[in-house]
Amino acid sequence: MDRGSLRIFLGAAPGVGKTYAMLEEAHRLAAAGTDVVVGVVMDHGRAATAALVQGLEQVPLRMVEYRGTRLPEMDVDAVLARRPHTALVDEYAHTNAPGSRHSKRWEDVDELLDAGIDVLTTVNVQHLASLNDVVESITGTRQQEVVPDAIVRRADQIELVDIPPELLRQRLGSGLVYAPDKIDAALANYFRLGNLAALREIALIWLADRVEEGLAEYRKRHRIDQTWPTRERVVVALTGGPEGEALIRRAARILSRVSGGDLLAVHVRTPDGLAEGSEQDLAVQRKLVEDLGGSYQQLAGDDIAASLLDFARSINATQIVVGVSRHTRLQQLLGRGGVGAAVVRDSGEIDVHMVTHPLAERRQRLRLTPLLGRTRTLAGYALAFLVPILMTAALLPFPQLNLTTVALAHLCGVVVVAFIGGLWPAVVAAVFDSLLLNYSFTPPVGTLTVDDPQNFFALVVFLAVAVAFSLVVGVSSRRSQDAARARAEAGTLSELASGSLARDQSAEDFLEQLRAEFQLGAVSVLRESQGTWKVDSSAGPDAPAGPDEADGADPWAAA
Repeated sequence: MDRGSLRIFLGAAPGVGKTYAMLEEAHRLAAAGTDVVVGVVMDHGRAATAALVQGLEQVPLRMVEYRGTRLPEMDVDAVLARRPHTALVDEYAHTNAPGSRHSKRWEDVDELLDAGIDVLTTVNVQHLASLNDVVESITGTRQQEVVPDAIVRRADQIELVDIPPELLRQRLGSGLVYAPDKIDAALANYFRLGNLAALREIALIWLADRVEEGLAEYRKRHRIDQTWPTRERVVVALTGGPEGEALIRRAARILSRVSGGDLLAVHVRTPDGLAEGSEQDLAVQRKLVEDLGGSYQQLAGDDIAASLLDFARSINATQIVVGVSRHTRLQQLLGRGGVGAAVVRDSGEIDVHMVTHPLAERRQRLRLTPLLGRTRTLAGYALAFLVPILMTAALLPFPQLNLTTVALAHLCGVVVVAFIGGLWPAVVAAVFDSLLLNYSFTPPVGTLTVDDPQNFFALVVFLAVAVAFSLVVGVSSRRSQDAARARAEAGTLSELASGSLARDQSAEDFLEQLRAEFQLGAVSVLRESQGTWKVDSSAGPDAPAGPDEADGADPWAAA
């Protein structure tokens, strides 16, 4: 059975007409032949809303006894038994009376959706968990009933019911929202013009972010790689060097030339640790970004340029700001030409600003570290042929050396190749070395035949030992890289958690940042109860509802 669809009517404040709009849509659907029932609608004494309920089938409410009071709640079982096509369930964030099957009305709605029933519901922005503190700071009123943002964002449709603040105050003053004895207090407090304007803008921004998520999901579903710039987003790449402040300020100046936009600073932490910058500089730069109204992201990735571009595309960035490379010509020839050049080469439709800075003139000194990644592997393959040839040339002038001594010397060459190039270059070196030993030192010299069985056995043993050593080095290298990557990811997660605690983030906000920084499709926090899994919090589209739905290759897909 297919899950029902959820449509939410979102308002910036009470009285904007969410329930009224929902009832109007219900009448339209009923007139078109859709089976519609009212699960629960709260008219709050508003005559126009109560009148609009008439003409729609209503499922009787269930009365719940609590401390001597009878409280009306939606009868979930009755709605399920009626099995309409569409049910109206007002006040999505409502807290059910104690003794109800679920503590929250949105959980009742989930049960209806699971049964294949479409649901129309309403919610105000002050009931969204991530905005609760913001709304309190604006209005001075804290809402006790909240619903996680991730639950609301899962809706198939979210429709903003919007009216100008002046019109809402007129509606309130005319007695269309509250009883006459509450009008003056409401106008002087919660419904002040500045409050309503701020709440309206918050609702528009929140909904715009939700539209961005839908656009990203559409691009992912249809495998659209290019960005669709709906608003200006500037990503500034930070290495942890002191030049980061100059790059951040340049990115902020770029954004100042447009109306609106986002500033996002990104630092990529690599497993090998060679690209790490100063933690103190990064802390200062992070504060600068946040002071300028931007956000700071830290990613874990093997390839800095690729990770940066993947992040930029995932958030639909329009521009990237990177610093001019401080690498020397020699370093560039050795494959370390800087992140900027790689970003420019692979950026596609995203504009890239290569920003010069005073430190660009002070080139880094060459660090004597092993070649890494693709460069290291290519160097290993080259040495797999070069080292055996040089070793053979060096030993040919000494014919008095026996085959064992020569084989040990060549084995040292294979060890060198293994340490530099890893497994497969070392295997190639072992095979090529055994052929050179046979051709140059095993009678009859100058051929690939072997007369003495002992020599043949020695060559076989040499090849076996060389290949075995290569395998050991390869496994050790992979485990070392895995351990380094785990340390880098653990460091990123630790910093992310520390920052979240310092800012008192909600669980949904933390998971959303976790999803962005580790470039995950979706993240869920799961809790097991009596053999079943329940989603406590989630972020991203199609978040897994259990370990079986998670990507097994992704360690963060289920927690």
